[in-house]
Amino acid sequence: MTTEELIQEAQPLTFELEYADETPSNGVSVERPARDGAASEEGAEHRSKKGQILDLYEAGKTDIAEIVRRVKARPSYVAQVLQSAGYLTGYFDLYTTTGREQNIYTRFFRNVLSFKSLDAARESVQKIDRLFNYFERLGDRAGQHQAMVLALTGKNRARWGGKHEEAQIFSEWLATH
Repeated sequence: MTTEELIQEAQPLTFELEYADETPSNGVSVERPARDGAASEEGAEHRSKKGQILDLYEAGKTDIAEIVRRVKARPSYVAQVLQSAGYLTGYFDLYTTTGREQNIYTRFFRNVLSFKSLDAARESVQKIDRLFNYFERLGDRAGQHQAMVLALTGKNRARWGGKHEEAQIFSEWLATH
């Protein structure tokens, strides 16, 4: 079902489970030996989701969509667990730590994002603004874009964390840039 069809029918988006039924496009599967004491699939419901994800991956199930379907978890959570375990590299989304290398600009923005309090959010936006202006002086649109992405990430993380005033600080900066 296409996005347009979902919108027209006003059905909730369940793409994680729908696309999990698709065959991987590259058709490649990497075999990994199972960990000692790995639970069988029948007993998997009694294990933590993290344990299930790791067991499935180590048993050779390397397709994220298949793991999502089996464990009934969000793709971002599955990717985060696999990334933390060292099985997945190069994955980034809204909840990925900004401390990991994403691209060449990451080192400029390391430890800049904070929204623990209103003051922390303001300080974070000031740092983002300084970096945005630095890249503007250099004529580096990619650097400016990275600053905007970080501000949007801060806004969204604060918003979804229930910190609406902190999210507004990031939102206001984004509106002016």
